Amino acid sequence: MTREENVYIIRGATLPDTSTTDLLVKDGIIADAGTGISNASAQVIDAEGLIALPGLVDLHTHLREPGREDAETVETGSRSAALGGFTAVHAMANSTPVADTAGVVEQVHSLGLEAGWVDVRPVGAVTVGLAGERLAELGAMASSRARVRVFSDDGICVHDPVLMRRALEYVKSFDGVIAQHAQDPRLTVGSQMNEGDVSAVLGLGGWPAVAEESIIARDVLLAKHVDSRLHVCHVSTAGSVEIIRWAKARGVKVTAEVTPHHLLLTEELVRSYDPVYKVNPPLRTSEDVTALREALADGTIDVVGTDHAPHPSEHKECEWAQAAMGMTGLETALSVVQHTMIETGMMGWKDFARVTSTTPAAIGRVETQGRPLTVGEPANITLVDPDGRWSVVPARMATKGRNSPFKGMELPGKVQAVFFGGHPTVLNGELATRRPTAQAAK
Repeated sequence: MTREENVYIIRGATLPDTSTTDLLVKDGIIADAGTGISNASAQVIDAEGLIALPGLVDLHTHLREPGREDAETVETGSRSAALGGFTAVHAMANSTPVADTAGVVEQVHSLGLEAGWVDVRPVGAVTVGLAGERLAELGAMASSRARVRVFSDDGICVHDPVLMRRALEYVKSFDGVIAQHAQDPRLTVGSQMNEGDVSAVLGLGGWPAVAEESIIARDVLLAKHVDSRLHVCHVSTAGSVEIIRWAKARGVKVTAEVTPHHLLLTEELVRSYDPVYKVNPPLRTSEDVTALREALADGTIDVVGTDHAPHPSEHKECEWAQAAMGMTGLETALSVVQHTMIETGMMGWKDFARVTSTTPAAIGRVETQGRPLTVGEPANITLVDPDGRWSVVPARMATKGRNSPFKGMELPGKVQAVFFGGHPTVLNGELATRRPTAQAAK
């Protein structure tokens, strides 16, 4: 009997709960699970010693297309995501034109289907042109083919409290969520890095923690008042953690994310004046890093979001004051989280799956992602070698961006294989084949 295409047995994988199993992948689903599975037509993937995770889901990715294809495209960003172990990403709205209409989000959705490497979910803008003056077409984007459920002006704060309230009220009708970039614009005029002793020594404009914390405090109160869902993007300070913890204890429907770079890097790196470390929100103190790790471990912070922000080299290889803010993160996220959370003993692989897959899929209302690896579920699977180590070389990455703050670091965890809807997009650590567009559209 000849082997069927897209029928696979994943042999001897370790699940997040530490049990081992075989998984039969057929027709886009997990058709069987257990030990000693056989199927004469299947291709066998030796997964002994590998961790099998639900495919990673990113709530915060900048794919730049349309309009900034010099920085990234849906194709290159999707390839980068697949290599990083992701099977779904949410593409932020700050493209050119802004994703503030049904037409633009449907364009991004179609580009994702054509690329076929991951499930690309467009994020709709909260306000027209990200200008913060009037609400965008939230309902039209929600009912479009892209079925948008996450809305954000990320990169810019929705600073008008009346507009923020109206947005929170509006998305309740279709169970949407407003993802806020918490940054008071008046408190961060001319800011270049975290405000503190290091900024004073370097003579760079300080970015105070209160600029983030004051917006989060306002927004959790608004979310409580209108009984709507709020998601806080890239939390970066210990004070923000305490506000979110306070809000959750009082029943506010708030979720939050932390980036891999805020789990590892601190403001001390800015002493080099290397613009690769310039990011929004800025790298904070070691005390903030500790608080963020503890919050991710105890569930105060719900998910890891990469905030993958590629830039052309000329926008980073310049003097600090003129450099763009942002870092790449899709291909390094899994390894950085393993390094900061698993190797430190703060988290196991079961919790890792929760913060990188299950919960982000639930927040984004992506029903086919973040599912348990059991019979009948969609075969979105990532296989990781937890003992593998690799050195970060940005020039070898699939993303167009070379602005990785982890350049030269040796990190743990190597993605060995990724199945997206039962189709192998990554095998043996390398890109395999894209999922056919017709299949992905189902």
